[in-house]
Amino acid sequence: MNIWDNLPKPFLILAPMEGVTDILFRQVIAHASRPDLFFTEFTNVSSYASEKGRWNALERLAIAPTDSPIIAQIWGKNPEHFSECTSALESLGFSGVDLNFGCPDKHVNKAGGGAAMIKTPELATECYHRAASSTNLPVSIKTRLGWSNPEEFRTWLPILLNEHPAALTIHLRTKKEMSKVPAHYELIPDIIKLRDDISPKTKLIINGDIRDKAHALELHAKYPTIDGFMIGRGVFANPYCFTNHTPSRDELMDLLKMHLDLYEKYTILANTKEYKDKIEDCHITKLPNHRKDCMLLPYEPLKHFFKIYVNNFPGAKELRAKLMETRSVKEAYESIKNYNQDKTTPSLV
Repeated sequence: MNIWDNLPKPFLILAPMEGVTDILFRQVIAHASRPDLFFTEFTNVSSYASEKGRWNALERLAIAPTDSPIIAQIWGKNPEHFSECTSALESLGFSGVDLNFGCPDKHVNKAGGGAAMIKTPELATECYHRAASSTNLPVSIKTRLGWSNPEEFRTWLPILLNEHPAALTIHLRTKKEMSKVPAHYELIPDIIKLRDDISPKTKLIINGDIRDKAHALELHAKYPTIDGFMIGRGVFANPYCFTNHTPSRDELMDLLKMHLDLYEKYTILANTKEYKDKIEDCHITKLPNHRKDCMLLPYEPLKHFFKIYVNNFPGAKELRAKLMETRSVKEAYESIKNYNQDKTTPSLV
């Protein structure tokens, strides 16, 4: 079954975002307002291909039952490593594979991956060929308009479309533009024409400044041949962005507590029977259970999520400041409890 042929039109996707769309946050979003399709954070194919890096790659590819259907996104520049990594993904429970040819991160680009592929189109197509020939899963691509000039899409996108990927996601900015300028919606008609002329069966997905479901439907009414929309930063403004729901303060706080609880649940020690039991309890699937060190999640990155939940209600700024000072889930809950005891502030739980 090709997952891309079994999605509604238009379908909505949570964009893969490094340090954000991990196994914890995906479960929170699935609980709040699940998209039609999830993507993982991107995984380096060369890490998967090395004995030293494979465990890190496998942990990044860990999925929860609520993730399904989910696409594994991978990046790199070594065609053989694309082949090796892609061949394993079907057995790990994924519905498809997406090749990241658009990440603007300078470290990724320096390594020759992500948006750097725009400058090496022959290597990009070779990596696609090796990936597509190594799996029965549908293979898609996510990219940008170009490296420095938006008009580069006129030569870059046809190269990709001539490979007839299952789906093509276009972030409507260049690598150089990052997210510093508005997405180039004015180019959508020309991009649609390229897709229709070269590879009409390829699903076309638009990414960049999509705020929520209502915004996606508005764009789809204007451009009905677009198949789907990918929401990235919109989820920061509203974790319920895949519905038309505006969350209450209590709903947002419930999501925060869910995220904190999942963090605690997934911070598990290895080399014990408890570790194996918790793997099953936490729904971490398809990971070998003989690892000799820890799947210990650092606490500091968890703070990046606080603004998503503790925002846009009276007293949010003060509570968020307290939470940013915490060093553990226990301290976070204590901050919430102490804040609730302030009689001048309405209860948060």
